[in-house]
Parts: sequence; C-alpha cells; structure tokens
Amino acid sequence: MNLEQNKQNAIAFYKTAYFGEPEKAVRLYVGDTYIQHNPGVADGPQGFIEYFKRMQAEYPDKSIEFVRVVAEGDLVALHTHQIWPGNEEYITMDFFRFDTNGKIVEHWDAIQKIPETAANDNKMY
Repeated sequence: MNLEQNKQNAIAFYKTAYFGEPEKAVRLYVGDTYIQHNPGVADGPQGFIEYFKRMQAEYPDKSIEFVRVVAEGDLVALHTHQIWPGNEEYITMDFFRFDTNGKIVEHWDAIQKIPETAANDNKMY
C-alpha cells in the first residue's frame, strides 16, 4: 500500500466528482466494486455518479477545502469544510477503503452542518 498515493487519489477522486465529473472520478479511481454506506446514495459506481451529477446540477456554486487527510493501512480519511449556496457551511468526514491496486472500493461518511452558535470558540475544521 502506498499511503501517500492513496491520500492523493482520495482527494483527486472527491474533487473530480464534487466539481462535476463523477464519471471521470469513477473511471480513474474506483476499483472493481464500490460499496456505498451513505444511506442517501445508491450502492455501486452508478449510484455515486447519479448523486454527484444531481449535486452539480442543483448546487454548481459549492466549494470545498480539504482540511485533513489521514491514511492507515487500506483506509484514507478526508476531513473537509464545505460551503454551499446560501452560505450554508458543512463539515464532512469521508472514509475510503482502497484495494491492493490503489483503487477505491468502499466509502463511509458523516456530514454535519456548522451551527450558528457554539459552546466554544473552536472551529469544527
């Protein structure tokens, strides 16, 4: 496993899909299978493609910042700060499992909207 390459591939995969090219993201970075754990996205590569096509059509002006990238074994975790239309801000944590060929084969995530107020002054990202 090349942890550094897997980290770069996870970011490239996410950016490519996020900014409107999910088919290209799947072609370049997904392995023989793609197991999806997000209940709002259908399983498999086609479910991923349809989800990101819809997101691009509905929210073309979104932005993303990759705050942290952590890799261990066959897993890569991305911690992101996203800003969506209407200035809605979200924090996401995505986990990708890679196969022995360096391709993404499984995905988990958690998404949280940044609240208007907080009990502390620490950012969520």
